[in-house]
Amino acid sequence: MKRLNDFDFNKKRVILRGDLDVSFFKDKEISDDYRIKTLIPTINYLLEKDAKIVLIGHFGDSDNHDNQQTLIAQRIQDLLGEKIVTIKDCIGPEVEEMIGDSSERIFLLGNLRNHSGEQDNCKDFRQDLSRLGEIYVNDAFAVCHREHASIVGLPELLPSCSGIRLNKEIEILGKAIKEPQRPLVIIVGGAKVSSKIKYLDKFLEISDHLLLGGKLANEILAIKGIIKQDFSLPEDIVDRINQMQITSPKAHLPIDLIASATPNGESSIKVVAPAKAKDDEGIFDIGPETIDIYSKIIKEAKTIIWSGPLGLFEKEPFEKGTKEIIKAIADNKEALTIAGGGDTGASLTKFNQREAINHISTGGGAMLEFLSGSQLAGLKALNYYND
Repeated sequence: MKRLNDFDFNKKRVILRGDLDVSFFKDKEISDDYRIKTLIPTINYLLEKDAKIVLIGHFGDSDNHDNQQTLIAQRIQDLLGEKIVTIKDCIGPEVEEMIGDSSERIFLLGNLRNHSGEQDNCKDFRQDLSRLGEIYVNDAFAVCHREHASIVGLPELLPSCSGIRLNKEIEILGKAIKEPQRPLVIIVGGAKVSSKIKYLDKFLEISDHLLLGGKLANEILAIKGIIKQDFSLPEDIVDRINQMQITSPKAHLPIDLIASATPNGESSIKVVAPAKAKDDEGIFDIGPETIDIYSKIIKEAKTIIWSGPLGLFEKEPFEKGTKEIIKAIADNKEALTIAGGGDTGASLTKFNQREAINHISTGGGAMLEFLSGSQLAGLKALNYYND
């Protein structure tokens, strides 16, 4: 896999694929600029080599992409002290002309996912993108598991390499999974059950302890018949969970839970054993005994990998599980600590513990897929697996 120092960027137009999918507060301000900050070293490197940078990416879940693009550009400009030119679209003759004729050095293009050709990896779309540059740099680890035009299509058409952040991600995550200091503890929580379940068997195999929480654990307990509650997962996911060996001494599920008599957790909050939870109660956090057990396991770990909060940490009555697990991770100064995922990062920010983690990955799904040993499409396109 080629890296930045393998190329001469002098006077070259460089398409830089960045992680720009940041969190916004009501589309009025960026609430978490971590992904933008991780992109700055690669931008600075390219500027020092006198390249013209064409920055591409996707951002936001709302329809207010123009405003989000402006906010991202302003934040990059503030961090760099360099003017950022925004262009609303990301392909077409007008875009090519604006970039080619301008003396400015950094351009932020419009949302890639405004075009269906991005996610479909459409041949015409990736060819249109490729006309904007002479060299392609991928510094977007968070989407390296996607077979999108800007991830796998552009490397087919342009000389390509990885950026500084992408190199750091695969170096640290690779070390953690290939030659971990043990005990290796993997913690998986959060709400994206269908996307995370497929990794648990592998994590159970490679870890010394697998700690589960959040909605993920609740669904497993429900499907196994331990919690008498309904679940709404696809049949293939249910089958997969039924085949899981939760009786393994490595697997740890909550032994007590924080439940509420109301679906949204407004009242009658109590600690219950899983089997005692009523079918009309909401479950929002792990309980104190589970916190104690998990914290003792984390205290002895030498490598800790964490993805997904342990409960509904956004609400104060249900923040304790996630807060205490973060504290246990932060207190273990001997371990290599790795965290990833949007909600994971948000919880670290809420409890002011970002600096306590050795490595915060920009990826959630991409991190889990990489750690599970699966080949990421974006890394495959850069010939990483041929190294």
